[in-house]
Amino acid sequence: MTMILNTYSDNSIPLFDISKNLAFKKYLPTSELEHNWGFIINDIGHTVIPKNSVYPSTGHPGTHMFSWEKGRVLNEYHFVLITHGKGIFENRFSGKQNINAGDGFVVFPDEWHRYKPLKETGWTENWVGFSGQIPDIIMGNVFVDKEHPIISKCANMLVLNLLKSLFQLITEEPFGYQRTASGVCHQLLAELCNIQQGSETSKQVNSLISKAKYIMHEKIDEDIDFQAFCKNHGISYSKFRADFKKQTGYAPLQFFLLMKVEKAKDLLNNTNMLAKEIAFQLGFKSDHYFSRIFKMKTGLTPVEFRIRHRIPD
Repeated sequence: MTMILNTYSDNSIPLFDISKNLAFKKYLPTSELEHNWGFIINDIGHTVIPKNSVYPSTGHPGTHMFSWEKGRVLNEYHFVLITHGKGIFENRFSGKQNINAGDGFVVFPDEWHRYKPLKETGWTENWVGFSGQIPDIIMGNVFVDKEHPIISKCANMLVLNLLKSLFQLITEEPFGYQRTASGVCHQLLAELCNIQQGSETSKQVNSLISKAKYIMHEKIDEDIDFQAFCKNHGISYSKFRADFKKQTGYAPLQFFLLMKVEKAKDLLNNTNMLAKEIAFQLGFKSDHYFSRIFKMKTGLTPVEFRIRHRIPD
């Protein structure tokens, strides 16, 4: 993988060695098999736009061509990563936004948008277009929204290597490459989501969340005072709780209780311990409280769970 020094961000950003040419693009035919799979890779490309060049470049299908004056509407998602240069992105929700090397942005289906490099810098763009039921769920529920389509500083090594894998698969077209490529693209979206959500939380809080999870594992049989934990680390509990829930989907205490329930499942399946003994070992205040929490999280009492799930000796 070739490395260049990006003079705009002072970071070394890997570039793709896809082709000896300045441009590579491929638009893929799709069949009922891809539609049934639920995640379709429609197109992929890499283009170097030198400074003072006409934009966009030619050779795209009519559905994908556009001018800055008119913009464009696609029937698919696009993720575009800029690895060199600067430019501007705009959709009807976000307004004009500056794009720098290392930034990515998301284009949504059936939504007007436009983008271009600055004349004085040009840029290098890398994109993948995708659609399907699975992307609709991901993009609609947990990912970027149309008002905030920019993912800043997302060109880390994992993102770049995943894109490179997509280029390789679609260039070589081995058996089942569409399905494999959709899995790689799914992983790409997961990493972009992690980057976006991680950037919304300070490094200090991310570190404390990791530390709290470690303590939960180590003290699974105890109680943890999360208020005291936050006070000892100089952060308000409300801030820590909000960021913890943003990352995990649960407040710290609920997450800890779920861990205890998972440990209880293991003990019910693999030991002869009574429910009240498990409750005592895992630090519950009473076996009644343990049974209530267990049923709330699993839909079964501990005894019912053991009968239904335990494998006979």
